[in-house]
Amino acid sequence: MVRIDVRSERARYPVLIGPGLARRLPELLTLAEASQTGVVVSSPAIWNRHARRLRRPAGFGPAALVPDGERAKTLATAARLYDECVDRRLDRGATLVAFGGGVIGDVAGFVAATYLRGIALVQVPTTLLAQVDSAIGGKVGVNLPAGKNLVGAFHPPRLVVCDPELLGTLVRREYRAGLYEVIKYGVIASPALLGRLESDLDAIFDRDLAALTPVIVECCRIKADVVSADERESGRRRVLNFGHTVGHALEAITKYRRFRHGEAIAYGMLAAAQLSVARGSMTGAEAGRLQKLIERLGPLPAVADLRSSDALSAIRRDKKVVDGRLHFVLARGLGATAIAADVTERELTTVMTQIGMT
Repeated sequence: MVRIDVRSERARYPVLIGPGLARRLPELLTLAEASQTGVVVSSPAIWNRHARRLRRPAGFGPAALVPDGERAKTLATAARLYDECVDRRLDRGATLVAFGGGVIGDVAGFVAATYLRGIALVQVPTTLLAQVDSAIGGKVGVNLPAGKNLVGAFHPPRLVVCDPELLGTLVRREYRAGLYEVIKYGVIASPALLGRLESDLDAIFDRDLAALTPVIVECCRIKADVVSADERESGRRRVLNFGHTVGHALEAITKYRRFRHGEAIAYGMLAAAQLSVARGSMTGAEAGRLQKLIERLGPLPAVADLRSSDALSAIRRDKKVVDGRLHFVLARGLGATAIAADVTERELTTVMTQIGMT
């Protein structure tokens, strides 16, 4: 088991990484000083697939199952979970365990942050994307029709449990979606991680734990380091949004039906790389290396029928707009970033055209 501690101004909590950890949940809750009474929140598909791999404490009743996917990441889903909490008479000492992918983690985390003004949250992510990214950092929330994550809170978990064995049954497309997020970490902070992906991609695709676990550990270390320095995204944490400006817009204008989150971020990274090249902070060769690695993961959904003007409208509503100025993450080569607050809509239109939009 690998332990990585996240130290933020609001909380300190461990991220535990290792095969079989989901079966040790009661023991790990004790380690994190979390209550053995509460509820597991999951989706029907995840629960049917993985319930036997998660050992629940005796004080937990049946799992609370809600729909999964970005279209279910809504206030209505949160309301269903509030009702579950009330029906189960959960008090402020209860623990809510999010057992699923990023959507389950975000919605369950939002409920934990707001029910009784906050109860303990434990994240047990079951997708690669959630293990390397969304389960860490305390960002929780839901979508509105106008855009992604427009309602939310910062609510650090008491504990994050990353069990790579849970990834063995992920469908290939969902697994690939997580690998795009891994690429993001390589671009923003670790050229060595990019090199590991390039050299070990076959073994990583095969879910070989010896190849996969160090990748998860490296991403978690980077995320923990960034979050510890800037929990509330007032500065350094913005680097984690590399690829997310255009990516979130693609998700919004397709009503969360076409793209897995990682797929949309892949397009967003390609657009950000093109803008970085145009502004001189990244070479064409570096952008080409990024594009080649993204292409090696497999085909992305089409974007030729999507209009850049629609995406621009979504970007104007993005939460990364502060005082009317968009904070856009550019790449400085491979392994570093810069934040630009002067990116024009003309520049955005150009790079969206370059990735295939109209």
